[in-house]
Amino acid sequence: MKHLLRHRTPSRIRSRTTSHPTDEIPLLLSSILQDPAIALPALRKVHAKLLRHGLQAHAALSKKISSLYISFDEIDAARRVFDSSPNPSSFICNILIRAYSKTGNHGDSLRLYSTMVTRKGLLPDKYTFPFALNSCAALCELRIGKLVHQHSVCFGCGSDLFVNAALVDMYAKCGEVETARLVFDEMPVRDLVSWTSMISGYAHSGYNGETLEFFDMMRESGVSPNRVGLLSGLLACGNLGALRKGEWFHGHAIRTGFEHDILVTTALIDTYTKCGNLASARRKFDESEGKDVVCWSSMIASYGTHGDVREALGLFDKMVGLGWRPNHVTFTCVLSACSHAGLLDEGKMYFEMMTKEFGLEPRLNNYACMVDLLGRSGRLSEAQRLIEEMPLKPDVGVWGSLLGACRIHGDLDLAEKIADRVFELDPFHGGYHVLLSNIYAAKSRWHEVEKIRKMMIGRGANKTPGFSLVEFNSAVHKFGVGDRSNPRSDEIYSKLEELGVAMKRLGHIPSTDFVLHDIEEEAKEEALLFHSEKLAVAFGLISTRPGTTIRVTKNLRICGDCHNAIKLISKIEERTIIVRDMHRFHHFKGGECSCRDYW
Repeated sequence: MKHLLRHRTPSRIRSRTTSHPTDEIPLLLSSILQDPAIALPALRKVHAKLLRHGLQAHAALSKKISSLYISFDEIDAARRVFDSSPNPSSFICNILIRAYSKTGNHGDSLRLYSTMVTRKGLLPDKYTFPFALNSCAALCELRIGKLVHQHSVCFGCGSDLFVNAALVDMYAKCGEVETARLVFDEMPVRDLVSWTSMISGYAHSGYNGETLEFFDMMRESGVSPNRVGLLSGLLACGNLGALRKGEWFHGHAIRTGFEHDILVTTALIDTYTKCGNLASARRKFDESEGKDVVCWSSMIASYGTHGDVREALGLFDKMVGLGWRPNHVTFTCVLSACSHAGLLDEGKMYFEMMTKEFGLEPRLNNYACMVDLLGRSGRLSEAQRLIEEMPLKPDVGVWGSLLGACRIHGDLDLAEKIADRVFELDPFHGGYHVLLSNIYAAKSRWHEVEKIRKMMIGRGANKTPGFSLVEFNSAVHKFGVGDRSNPRSDEIYSKLEELGVAMKRLGHIPSTDFVLHDIEEEAKEEALLFHSEKLAVAFGLISTRPGTTIRVTKNLRICGDCHNAIKLISKIEERTIIVRDMHRFHHFKGGECSCRDYW
């Protein structure tokens, strides 16, 4: 008997000293990370143990297991913990919403947020809203974002710094820049996130002047911009053609160490290119040690838009020779360069090269470039056949390229057929209506011009007002047609009248076909004289010293009469005048243009 007792005692002792699962599991969890090689399998075993003992409702254990799963990027496993728990905590919900948001699963993030506030009865807090709003911003879900905004106020988080910063970012990325500004202005404390969100929102919504003003406000408040703020500032400078301001941003990039960042490098190339300083763009490209395909493509595109197609194609060959593999964007840049110069055979060769040498099936942008190239070259039937035979469904951009070619070559019959396709795909795009109206006007078909105008009004397809920008003393001056808002307006108009007389002496006859109104010839000439491009050039002439290059940015295609006139002005004034329109650059010098009148 004593022998049996001695034999059984260790067993009884072990049963008494064995810890309860609620005590044992935390110890196992705390030891999991000591050996990363077996950590995840060990975690799964602990999770299984928790389920076997029916401890799903134990909040602390579920919280710990979920956190560990997420640390291993096992979000689905963490979600199973949440779903199996009868009483999940807000903490688990928050870390899941955060994990979904950070990994780009924004739909799952918002669906879980909805579950949190509706089905589970959990209360969102200041840790919930920033990541839910981040997902709204990523998906441009403005309606849901406004709902989350309401919830943040109702649950007492309306004044939280991080919630407000996320609100600013969400509204800005969803295009509600004015609402973002209202939230920003009401913030008691503003950090670099909130400042950057406003600047980025302004820049990507086309508020270029406001972007630069806000950037200056941020610096004056003592906040140093980060990379995103710098990229947004450069984007705005490029859109405005603000070269001097762009040079300041370049200097700032050097001072802050961002100059060697490949995204900043590419943005600088783009900014210098858009500001008409191709030499600085190439110098920055050559200095860069971390070039990628995007950087190479950007420099190729720069030469193409400036009309230097040989440099563009030479750079492409160099890129391939160094072992870089071009992508669809690269070929779009190459094909566009060929189109600007009318190099039809070369364009066809590169289009075939995409598939034969690099296995890239052309995308819609590539087809649009080929249609543009064929159309500009007068091969309208071939361009139409390419569209009808392409394996992809042509979008409005592809058909629009052919419509633009019809305008160049005055093919009204084909234009009317193509316009039907274009308006079917996008009945509200004012630009295509104007394009067809231009073709009618060139044929003096004023009844059809009026018909298009009424069609636009009926559809709500508004014409984009034309304007031109010119930088002087680090400020950008804007001009519309017949604009007299500039303080030096009288001098500007006097200069234009003086130039008009000088141009007539050289045999210039105003191209009244470009006036889209059925008015008297003399009135047409006067209307042409005060186009925004000419006003901007005249302002540049009276504001700068002789010999200074004048750089003008036009938001639409340059007027044909303005193109002819500025060629003569460059000769009369002995100036280099660089005009960037929505398609390309025109370098005017000595009475000639770099486009050689092929545009």
